[in-house]
Amino acid sequence: MEHINYTSENERTFAMLCHLSALAGCIIPLGHILGPLIVWLIKKDEFPEVDRQGKAALNFQLSVTIYGLIAGVLVILLVGFVLLAILAVFTLVLVIVASVKTANAEKFEYPLAITFLR
Repeated sequence: MEHINYTSENERTFAMLCHLSALAGCIIPLGHILGPLIVWLIKKDEFPEVDRQGKAALNFQLSVTIYGLIAGVLVILLVGFVLLAILAVFTLVLVIVASVKTANAEKFEYPLAITFLR
C-alpha cells in the first residue's frame, strides 16, 4: 500500500476536507461539487497533495452527477429508482473511505471516476 508524505498536518486536514466536503450535497444543492471545489481552489497552490486529492474528489463527484442524470432518465423505465439508490449508497461509502484513507496517509483512487481534471 502506497503512503502519502504530507508536508504538514494542515495539508492532511485539507486533503481530507476535499473528500468530506462532498457531503455538503446532503444539505446544499450541488454541494457535492461546490464543497470539494472550494477547498481545492483555496488550497491547491499551497499544498500539492490537496491539489491531487481535490482533483480526484471533483472528478468523482462530476462522474457521479453524470451517472445520476442517466439514472434519473431511466426512472421512466422504473429501473432508475434502484440505480439512484445504489448510486447514493455507493457515493456515500466511497466518500467516507476516501476521507479515512486520506487522513491515514494512504493513497486512494475512486473507482468509476472519469478524469475531467488532470
